[in-house]
Amino acid sequence: MQSPPPPIIYIIGAQSTGKSTLVDALEAHFRQDSSSSSLPKPIVIREVARAVLREHHYTAQDIRDSPTRALELQRLILAAQADAERKAAIVSDSTKSHPWLISDRSAIDPVVYAWQYVGPEAARALIGSANWQDMRDRMAASLVVVCEAGVDWLTDDGVRLMPTGRDEWAKTHEVFCQVLEEAQVRYVVLPCGLGRTEERVEFVLREFGTARCMVGKDAASLSQ
Repeated sequence: MQSPPPPIIYIIGAQSTGKSTLVDALEAHFRQDSSSSSLPKPIVIREVARAVLREHHYTAQDIRDSPTRALELQRLILAAQADAERKAAIVSDSTKSHPWLISDRSAIDPVVYAWQYVGPEAARALIGSANWQDMRDRMAASLVVVCEAGVDWLTDDGVRLMPTGRDEWAKTHEVFCQVLEEAQVRYVVLPCGLGRTEERVEFVLREFGTARCMVGKDAASLSQ
């Protein structure tokens, strides 16, 4: 029986919690490891929000200042994430391999920011969109890692929306967990106390090993 594909890894969470740094480190690990294991090299989806902000001339402050623009921005980000995941699947099909992704953020992110800065009804409108269900189902079968707010590197890079303080930052983390639970997507929280990149990579690798075992058990039960 052909072995099941490894679970997709989504690295998500509030602003400035080290997600992109972690994704880069995981990519480096798996690309080095793939030469000595059965794992294929992952396709990495980079954060789509920055490109959307540039292309459509939004600023992060628009999220606070205009609910209408904030919701439209999140719709555009959701569509861009869906497009990125579709393109990754096409690349996998062309190489006749299973699609295996590491994604810097996810379809959950625009829903969270719509919820927090526009309102729950706006978030539910995104959840009702055509782009949402496929990505939600994919996440439900994946390893979803939520990076906890509270690390020491909360800095303004001039692009992303920054929290006004640690209370708002922590609230964003809470909304991520709430939205995931309402969507019935399993997730693990990467504790903010793990500050070194090496520790964070080790945490994800442990969870990845557990998730692979679960995928293997599910595949075996289906074949019986």
